[in-house]
Amino acid sequence: MSLELVVDTRDGGVWLALLRDGKLIELHQEQGSTDFAVGDIYLGKVRKVVPSLNAAFVDVGYEKDAFLHYLDLGPQFQSLNKFTKDTLQGKQNVSDLLYFKSEKDIPKDGKITEILSTTSPILVQVAKEPISSKGPRLSAELTLAGRYLVLVPFSEKVSISQKIKSQEERDRLRRLMDDIRPKNFGVIIRTVAENKKVEAIDQDLRNLMEKWKTMHANLKQATPPRRVLGEIDKTSSILRDLLNADFSNIHVSDEKLMGELKDYISGIAPGREKILKLYDGKLNIFERFGINKQIKTMFGKKVPLPSGGYLIIEHTEAMHVVDVNSGNRKGADGQESNALATNVEAAEEIARVLQLRDMGGIVCIDFIDMHDKENNKDLFEKLKEFMRSDRAKHNILPPSKFGVVEITRQRVRPETDINTSETCPTCKGTGEVQASILFAEEIEMNLNFLLSDKKEKKISLLVHPYLEAYFKKGFISKQWKWFLKYKKWVDVRGVTSQHLLEYSFRDKDNNEIAL
Repeated sequence: MSLELVVDTRDGGVWLALLRDGKLIELHQEQGSTDFAVGDIYLGKVRKVVPSLNAAFVDVGYEKDAFLHYLDLGPQFQSLNKFTKDTLQGKQNVSDLLYFKSEKDIPKDGKITEILSTTSPILVQVAKEPISSKGPRLSAELTLAGRYLVLVPFSEKVSISQKIKSQEERDRLRRLMDDIRPKNFGVIIRTVAENKKVEAIDQDLRNLMEKWKTMHANLKQATPPRRVLGEIDKTSSILRDLLNADFSNIHVSDEKLMGELKDYISGIAPGREKILKLYDGKLNIFERFGINKQIKTMFGKKVPLPSGGYLIIEHTEAMHVVDVNSGNRKGADGQESNALATNVEAAEEIARVLQLRDMGGIVCIDFIDMHDKENNKDLFEKLKEFMRSDRAKHNILPPSKFGVVEITRQRVRPETDINTSETCPTCKGTGEVQASILFAEEIEMNLNFLLSDKKEKKISLLVHPYLEAYFKKGFISKQWKWFLKYKKWVDVRGVTSQHLLEYSFRDKDNNEIAL
């Protein structure tokens, strides 16, 4: 298995595509503004306490008040609240907690009215980004995530990832953290810390303590609502969480961004900078790696399966519904075997779609009916196996007696939704087509104008792949006729992201030529 990250810099943001063995498994868009991202820490102001919900609404600067439930305050909330107030009043002048006296933990079944009051300042962290008409979901149990560790202020607990199975390694990591962990700071040891050297883990802890120091310095000058610590950008967070031996290449289309990523990688994984590669090809980087085509395939209502079957994905306010269809799949092993094969293939694609679209909440999957209980059991085990690589928390229920599988998947940010339908470029959605047969002639007329009248020296023509095939087909193709006529070679390139009747001309520097 190999992982590749493709980073495309565009106007207004950066697009990130994560590929596993060439298949698109994650797609992220990083906007110019990164406010209210998961992990951001804000100094907010309690706007309203609602006893019936045992929750409070907090103003963090978003257009809608953020939601904070009592259970998200965290056991050490009183200590955090004391630290916040003392810092704002100038009593807590240092960021370390060596001489900080912790307060008593709040009860698990307490009432929020006994803890919070309206207009009081509060330090909170974004747990879920704003989704639809809802504001951010908050937590007052602050954590700072690093490469190998997660720092938990106002705690003394050391937790170790359950994926680290070796008891000897768990004991080593626990002893190490007992030696280097600052007082009043707990840690969660991540899976990637397994077998890592003391120096690397110690440096990660130092970096996290620097982030805490920065947050404290910003808090001193803050008035609510104000962001006091921002999470790292999406590109860096993906590298922090996923960068391992399986990561083979990172392709970047922007030289400045590549320099920033090189500095970041040298800090978290010295020696791995060589996997960074600057892409300077003429084709758009997403086109070069086949990502545009995969986006159009995977983000539509109908998602095809390799064998001829397909998925129908419907979105409702409460849940997502997926219907599995065998389509034109043919097999000679009988209906039950064909149903199992289609269902297993669909399960693998569904696991990929959920991660790619970042679909959260309740997902109901209507697989093809199978009468053999063993087959249903095999399908359930396969689905769990395919979902194992999903980083979002999820829970899968066995097939019901109607053959429906229910999945709950953690929702922390808005679902990635890309409209793959296209308005007809000829009729503009009116249903009336006028002389589309003359489209090729229009291109040739413009080509003649550029080569004969404007005397362009080198031209590339970007068209839909169907038109590319039309201009290149035959022994004496249109492309060769142009060469014989103008004594200049016109490079014809197919671009899947373009509409059927969309085209553009590019000069030798790959800049679009205005007509």
